Formats: sequence, structure tokens, C-alpha cells
Amino acid sequence: MAAPSSCCAATASTSAPLRPARVKRAPWVPGASRSSSRRRRQERELSIRATAAAPPPPVDYADAGAGSGADYVASLKIKLLSAVSGLNRGLAASQEDLDRADAAARELESAAGGPVDLNRDLDKLQGRWRLLYSSAFSSRTLGGSRPGPPTGRLLPITLGQVFQRIDVVSCDFDNIVELELGAPWPLPPLEATATLAHKFEIIGTSGVKITFEKTTVKTRGSLSQLPPLEVPRIPDNLRPPSSNTGSGEFEVTYLDDDTRVTRGDRGELRVFVIA
Repeated sequence: MAAPSSCCAATASTSAPLRPARVKRAPWVPGASRSSSRRRRQERELSIRATAAAPPPPVDYADAGAGSGADYVASLKIKLLSAVSGLNRGLAASQEDLDRADAAARELESAAGGPVDLNRDLDKLQGRWRLLYSSAFSSRTLGGSRPGPPTGRLLPITLGQVFQRIDVVSCDFDNIVELELGAPWPLPPLEATATLAHKFEIIGTSGVKITFEKTTVKTRGSLSQLPPLEVPRIPDNLRPPSSNTGSGEFEVTYLDDDTRVTRGDRGELRVFVIA
């Protein structure tokens, strides 16, 4: 009898049902999802801190003449204010929010007709300015890109409005911060306003240097009758060599009658409107 052909053998061998191979799953590890989520959160925070701390590239005024009409500049200003709205002064900003705000600010700075000349427009600095946005607050500390107490769950501190009060005649430059400090139940939270007093001077055409003088804390609300408290300043000879004395510099990159954009010496972008 003739042997079966190879074709029949192949057909016979393939007629048997095929069973899918078993795939071994990795064993479930308790807390793995939480650790993965924690790792992603830490990577995001490191990315934001690195972006906030890195000095930004200089503003490019090369295209300042193109499309620099008043209506165009006004539309870019609205675009910037829209980009920073809803970010809780920057405390709620993600990396995408930081990039969007920086790009909108650069468009406005480039279209404004060149660098700000504070020797000519010094009077526009006068007044009380309200902070809308600071890229440094994305670091989740009240010090921004400088050392400061953290916000959130670690300390019961809630940041309120932040103002800058500038007097171009006396050269006073005050940073005013409204704070709410948590208290043990049943005590109500303590409301206070901290005023960091500085003197300022103009550096070049658009730079401002501030020099710290003192900090005063005044309670508000039910304890508003208490007198202001001046926080003692640590003598310079007792400060660590790397300690910041409260001085700093920033550049005013956009300025009109009701809006001001600045970039600090540590790369932070800030947006103010007249209060």
C-alpha cells in the first residue's frame, strides 16, 4: 500500500483543535498602583520646579514692528489674561499651563513696540497692583522660586490676595500678602496681612532692584484691633553666607496703564493688574 502523501499528512495534523497558549500575568503587588501614581506626581513636580527655576531666554523684540497696532496689542493682552485666569495665582498651574502663559506673555512683549523704558514711563509704575499670576508659585511654596513655607496639607496656610504697592516719589516698594492661618477647633482661623517693605531703584532702562527693609504683620477680622507686629530681622552678620537678604531684581517687560508683566532674576514670570 502506498504511503499517504505529505499533503494529507499536513491536513491531518492541522485538523486537531488548537488551544491558545496561556499568558502568565505578573503577580499583583499591594500598593503598586499607589506607588506608580506617587512616582508620576513626583516626576511632574520635579519638572515644574526645574522649569520655574531655569532662567527664561531673553525676550525677542525683532518682530516688534509687525502687527504692533493698538488693537493687536490689546488682543494679545486679553489672550495673556485668559491664559493665567483660573490658575489661583499660579498655585494650580500645570506644566502645560506654564508653557501657555509664557508663550502668551512673549507674544505680548514682542508686539508692544520694544523694551519698556522706565526712565520715560516711571509714573506708570505708581499705584497698587494685584498679582494675577506667578510662575514661581507652581513650586507649591509661598516663597516661589526662593525658600518659603509650603502650601497645602503640610501647613494650614491659605494664600489670599497678593499686591505690590509702589510709590515712585518715595521709592517705596511693598509686597503685601493676605494670609489665613488655621487654628485648632473651635478657634476660628487667623487672618493676617504681611507687608514686606522694600526700597527700589531703576537699573538700566527696564530693570528694577529692590532692597528689603522690614516685615510687618497686621491681623484682620475679629483680631483686627491688635497692633501691627514688626518681625525682627536677623542681623546680616548672623545670616548664613547663602541666605537671601530680601533683595532682588526683575525686568519690566510690558507696562501700560492697567497691566504689568515682569520677569524675575530667577526666571519667574509675573502678571499684575492695577487694583
